[in-house]
Amino acid sequence: MTAAPHQVPLDSNALRQALQAQGESWYQRVRLQCPHLFAGVEVVISTDRLQQMHDVIGAIERVVRSNNNKGGTAHFTRGVFYGYDFHLNDDGVHLIEINTNAGGAFLNALLIESQQASQIDINFEQVFIAMFRNEWRLAGCVEPLRCIAIVDEQPEQQYLYPEFLLAQGMFERAGIQVLIADPTNIQAHDGHLYIGESRVDLVYNRLTDFSLQRYPVLSHAWQRGEAVFTPAPDHYAMYADKRNLARLTDAEELRKSGVDEADIAILQAGIPATFVVRPDSAESLWSERKGLFFKPCAGYGSKGAYRGDKLTRRVFGEILQSDYVAQKLAVPGECRVDDDTVLKYDLRCYVYDGEIQLLAARLYQGQTTNFRTPGGGFALVRVVG
Repeated sequence: MTAAPHQVPLDSNALRQALQAQGESWYQRVRLQCPHLFAGVEVVISTDRLQQMHDVIGAIERVVRSNNNKGGTAHFTRGVFYGYDFHLNDDGVHLIEINTNAGGAFLNALLIESQQASQIDINFEQVFIAMFRNEWRLAGCVEPLRCIAIVDEQPEQQYLYPEFLLAQGMFERAGIQVLIADPTNIQAHDGHLYIGESRVDLVYNRLTDFSLQRYPVLSHAWQRGEAVFTPAPDHYAMYADKRNLARLTDAEELRKSGVDEADIAILQAGIPATFVVRPDSAESLWSERKGLFFKPCAGYGSKGAYRGDKLTRRVFGEILQSDYVAQKLAVPGECRVDDDTVLKYDLRCYVYDGEIQLLAARLYQGQTTNFRTPGGGFALVRVVG
């Protein structure tokens, strides 16, 4: 890989003013709880790289929707804030995974607006509110959207809890009530979900129990249509379960499914080859492990993920007995944040209904993104050329 160039410094004063404008208590929460939430530099990418990411996302959308139509699944809502995470390097763009409850969009919108206030031509507040209202309409609801529940386990303990507060303020300015709740505080009766006396119209789902198995109240409500869920378990199954990456990189299976050759070529070039781990492939996987990355099929936030060159025999044996995929290693890009520090980065495309809404980079040290690296965190992406 070529040497990491110096990146464009962030306007830290403009960012601080934007954060303080959200209220002093909110600003202090971010400053104390999330000191490495925002990076100190911008990440610069080329228009060619952006187009490659567009192409990969478009090809995946066509494959998934074609398979969905063939299966006859009644799928209406699209799912908000998909996160398509890419590594960019000298060999191109490489889709590492898809998340269907990607965090950070509200925070990155604030970051973008703080740095480009005079040039930006997107009102993210309008875009995000319109997206949730569209989910409401796609579910067949004709009454106005009145109440959204942002649902996560112990939300006040979540690292991105400040983002929940940002979202709450945004929706409430549009006249939509927002309740931030742990799923155990939600009840179902009379064919609806309630938090206290408030009836919930739509659940903005930030849970990492993607199938809702641990929360029967929510699962039954989703299955019975007692509230609109976005993203929902079917969104996860179609996009974010990592076994989908194995299907998307299996050229022969794609051909059998009638996928266009042009889309197959895009997927082969843009997604590192991925395989479902099976015990009968143990010998070959172990011999090739240094060029592989092992991920749990239903994993999130890099939990349980291992670089093959770091594996012990014991952990490898546990992987063989679990639901894992092995993905060809695609090294992340690097950027120099100062004369002494080079950080890795990945790039997240926030996507709704197949369209990129905004871009964000995440700078970090170590194996995976962690928001614990001084100088790291979310970074503005500038597209040039």
